[in-house]
Amino acid sequence: MRILVTGGAGYIGSHVVKLLGAKNLEILTYDNLSTGNHWAVLNGQLIVGDLADKDTLKKTVFDFKPDAVMHFAASIVVSESVRKPLKYYRNNTANTLNLLEIMKECNIKTFIFSSTAAVYGIPVNMPVDEDAPMMPINPYGTSKIMTELILKDIASATNDFKYASLRYFNVAGADKDCRIGQAYKESTHLITRALKTAKGEMQKLQIYGTDYSTPDGTCIRDYIHVDDLADAHLLALQYLLEGGKSDVFNCGYGHGYSVREVIDMAKKVTGINFKVEEAKQREGDPPVLIAKSSKIKKILNWNPEHDDLEYIIKTAWEWEKKLS
Repeated sequence: MRILVTGGAGYIGSHVVKLLGAKNLEILTYDNLSTGNHWAVLNGQLIVGDLADKDTLKKTVFDFKPDAVMHFAASIVVSESVRKPLKYYRNNTANTLNLLEIMKECNIKTFIFSSTAAVYGIPVNMPVDEDAPMMPINPYGTSKIMTELILKDIASATNDFKYASLRYFNVAGADKDCRIGQAYKESTHLITRALKTAKGEMQKLQIYGTDYSTPDGTCIRDYIHVDDLADAHLLALQYLLEGGKSDVFNCGYGHGYSVREVIDMAKKVTGINFKVEEAKQREGDPPVLIAKSSKIKKILNWNPEHDDLEYIIKTAWEWEKKLS
């Protein structure tokens, strides 16, 4: 079994490559290393290339002849997408179209797509399920919706093309053996920023809004360990290869933690009482964002092993210390 992984040198893609290697599958990572790293690819071969470079991409796909493609290559910073929308539509939507066109030429019919809970925008009902209206409030979320719609249309037009779209909630944590983890230069993730503040890389951690209609006034989010998310991708791949139909799945634990709870746990894990500052709400932040995860558990038999905020932060902290 041959699997092509785009963006496999990045945070989530590298954890999937790790699990694919543990299954003794033949892996080829295609990554431009704009945010990924050579050292993060623990298994298989790495081709450094951009999805916009159709010649290199086509040669790579035709030479490798994968049985399936797992697509993680994307730009993911919400605030940047608001400032630079064309970058996001080019990289997240147009470049995915390049990949899908080449897959068609090479007769590859199985596709796993890295999507996002940002497609929901600010949901009306909570927890949010896969049938909730897709109402993104930023170009990042819209760029992912556009790809999901393209996939749906291809599957409708081509009986044997199958895809699974996995909509992530808040991904965190690192490899338990501390080999790979989040290594973005400018991370916007709360847990990573909290730990960088504990390390002294940041002077303070800001809480954006303390007057939400939640028990402690701060936003609540559904945090999922990256290894559990990686496992969901392998289950989705197996499901499609065994004849499952195209579908979309939320990837979250079905419950959440507030910003204050995350900060308190980060202080407990690190043993450092780092500086925290209260700030105004950010536009577009929903008070609560929690996944309804019953569908992925039922259809893919997903049974997450790391639904523990302390474990999530501990693995992230060990990784952060290694990066020092």
